[in-house]
Amino acid sequence: MKQAVSQNPAAVLFDFDGTLVDSAPDLAGAMNDLRAELGFPELPYATLRPYATYGARSLLKAGLDLSPEHHQYDDHRLRFLAIYDQRKLSKSHLFEGVLELLIALERRGIQWGIVTNKHSRLAEPMIHELLRDRAFSPAIVLCGDSTPTPKPHPASLLRAAADAKLDVTRCWFVGDGESDIKASLAAGMTPVLAAYGYVPDLAVARAWGAHHEIDQPLALLNLLSAEDAI
Repeated sequence: MKQAVSQNPAAVLFDFDGTLVDSAPDLAGAMNDLRAELGFPELPYATLRPYATYGARSLLKAGLDLSPEHHQYDDHRLRFLAIYDQRKLSKSHLFEGVLELLIALERRGIQWGIVTNKHSRLAEPMIHELLRDRAFSPAIVLCGDSTPTPKPHPASLLRAAADAKLDVTRCWFVGDGESDIKASLAAGMTPVLAAYGYVPDLAVARAWGAHHEIDQPLALLNLLSAEDAI
């Protein structure tokens, strides 16, 4: 992976779950609540955590061995989302260093935004709660229902760049999932692997094609040039 840049990005866009926010405790908790309703025992948190970055579909597969073609999939998906909606902010929190990172980016004149596959009904209240009353704001927020095709399709990243009037070639996208890296590459952005997120196998993740890798949010600053540093 590349580890140095000659020119800082004009903007850094972030995935949400597993990149800015550690939401796995509530996602795993919602799955175990659903399992309890169905008469199944609780699964270990470590078993469910790696699937948090890919949302309801992956968690339903991991927690109930249900695929979309199963006749009960839609009912269980709706129930899972209803349970999660009620507890989505119970234990979820920003990863350590995220606030400091966002402040540092703004001080350097680098815009930032959020592009997530999470639907706005769930994502927007979390963004408001976890980032409220801050002395900064994202240049763009795009949720999973903003475009017809979610990541790994590049549509949401291209839409974010267009809406914020950004040159895609000067945008970085930070994410912890394969879909994040694939979408970033397809959009012509610079992909950064958030290895501190829900990455089950780092060796596999390094083959996805990210240009950079960070082991904590603040490590992103080490990739930037000293130009305009505060």
